[in-house]
Amino acid sequence: MRHTFLLFALLASFLDFTTPPARAQRGPVPNPSPPPTEQDEVKVFTEEVRIPLFAYDEHGRFDPSLEMRDIVVLEDDVHQEIKSLRRLPASILLVLNTGGEMNTAMRSSTTRDIALNLVENIKTGDQISVLQFATRAEVLQRWTTEKDNVMRVLNTKLSSGRGSRLADALTLAATQLHDQPIGNRHVVLVTDGVDMPPRAGYKEAMNVLNSPESPKDKAAMIEAVKQLNAAQATVHVISYTTVGSWSDRKGKSRENYPATPPGSVAASDIRRAGIDPTSPPGMNRGGGSTSGSPLAVITFDPQMRKLRKAYERATKRGEQQLASLAEEMGGRIWLPTSIDEMIAYGGEVAREIGSQYVMTYAPKRPLANSPVTEYRRIKVVPRRAGLLLRARRGYAVAAMR
Repeated sequence: MRHTFLLFALLASFLDFTTPPARAQRGPVPNPSPPPTEQDEVKVFTEEVRIPLFAYDEHGRFDPSLEMRDIVVLEDDVHQEIKSLRRLPASILLVLNTGGEMNTAMRSSTTRDIALNLVENIKTGDQISVLQFATRAEVLQRWTTEKDNVMRVLNTKLSSGRGSRLADALTLAATQLHDQPIGNRHVVLVTDGVDMPPRAGYKEAMNVLNSPESPKDKAAMIEAVKQLNAAQATVHVISYTTVGSWSDRKGKSRENYPATPPGSVAASDIRRAGIDPTSPPGMNRGGGSTSGSPLAVITFDPQMRKLRKAYERATKRGEQQLASLAEEMGGRIWLPTSIDEMIAYGGEVAREIGSQYVMTYAPKRPLANSPVTEYRRIKVVPRRAGLLLRARRGYAVAAMR
């Protein structure tokens, strides 16, 4: 019995020595996985296109009952599914031309009244900024929701200038819009659409008015419109081209519309006021000599008539350019025929901005697969009888990324 016990004890010791530990059989135990960090998270970006949209009934009145099912959207002729239709606070940039000495109707006081009427009628909570331009563009009021501050700036800082450079104003406008939410951006442009160097004499003015844009000026305008288009702003134009047209003044007295351009000594209502100190000796701003006879200006009436005709043709070209700009970017051009009508249109533009919808959809062709320079065409049509819709004609891919 004792021998049997010793035999079992030796056998157990031998097995314990020759058998590897269970831990060695399973292999090394891996360390627990660390919790996922923020860098390891997968981020999914939802592509969305925002398009401003105006809706009217058959009588041209704002339609407050618009629904998604009332709209068909085509992007590059491909049907898109609308995700939302809503109203958002607007960002409204006033771009005010304070030059325009060729046009007696185009005064900074009138432009100020137009802007004041617009500000008074916009909705509470909308963002407003003000930019004025003549030969250079400058921001008078940065973005604010305080209408009283904007009105104070318009009354104290808006000032008359000389000449006009529209391309520079549009470029600065596009820059101003960059930090505003996409979808409900607006530019309200008050101008006659005619570029003119400051203090131009007769010959220089005629050359500018009669000649097509120089390659440099044309390239500057193309680039400015491209930047404004990329900013996805709706453009509204209140134009001086009709109210300031010399052809509308036929048959009216010369007392109301003097033969010489505004700002000249001859147009100052002071008879034989003397030499204009800002012009070369022997010349006034009307282009006529002040030496010799005190009636020397009258001998230049044929030149003034030519200048008026040249300006009139330039305003027609400017009107076409402004109309095309507004139509491409979802707005429209307003062509008042009187000063009172111009001022009233400021309120009309404000009410139109307040009636705008913002429509969104996810494009079927992903934006991420397209170059940033690509421009996609949009067509928005109504499904409901009697409904009229207006939207911009397209968008740049870069603006939606």
